[in-house]
Amino acid sequence: MIFAVDIGNTNIVIGVFDKNEIIFNSRLATDYQKTTDEYAAIIMLLLKNSNIEPSNIRGVIISSVVPQLVYTFTKFSKKYLSREALVVGPGIKTGVPIKLENPKEVGSDRIVNAAAVLKYYRYPAIIVDFGTATTFDVINEAGEYIGGVICPGVKLSATILHQKTAKLPEVEIEKCDKVIGTNTISSIKSGIFFGYLSLVDGIIEKIINEKFKELEPCIIATGGLGSVFMGESKYLKRYDPNLTLNGLKVIYEKNS
Repeated sequence: MIFAVDIGNTNIVIGVFDKNEIIFNSRLATDYQKTTDEYAAIIMLLLKNSNIEPSNIRGVIISSVVPQLVYTFTKFSKKYLSREALVVGPGIKTGVPIKLENPKEVGSDRIVNAAAVLKYYRYPAIIVDFGTATTFDVINEAGEYIGGVICPGVKLSATILHQKTAKLPEVEIEKCDKVIGTNTISSIKSGIFFGYLSLVDGIIEKIINEKFKELEPCIIATGGLGSVFMGESKYLKRYDPNLTLNGLKVIYEKNS
């Protein structure tokens, strides 16, 4: 079994692989203040409830965009799973050629997603990850990571709208049937949903026109809110909620 951890700014996604099958996954809130033992209390209970014996875990891999939590989880791996964790970063084999001005600037989660696409999908490809930020990552026909786009995330925008206005409430992010809202709540929901739908389709269209005029890229959505836009977007036809976990498994195998 392989224990994979994707540490994001809002959520921490944990998965356990038994060979190539994900037999357990869970999403925790990212909390910079939690100690290793506090995270361990939650995770070990979740594993127990899923009948997963920690002694059967033979490897651990971590991707993190939150530097403060890397130590927390590497310590967890060593103390509670008796394994030295592999941390995605410089010096780790990913199988993803990075063609950027400064490859070290790229978030590890974006490279992990690219590794999964190179293994399980076709390329050229565009990955749309709906996380704290909404990111667009581009892989060319040679399988090289050539860059992307970073936008404020859907939930982040809704939260800021609430925090920076006197009377507008925070709303749930969900699909809307009509553009024109008939009250404040429905107007905000419509603005966020159709605004981001237009943003996503617009950016994808510009990427295609800029880079793939003669090609048809494979477009994959992932991230917690990706499913909300499926069926409504002109371009999003594939949603893979486990893309990052699968990418971590791919990278672990390349380094084991």
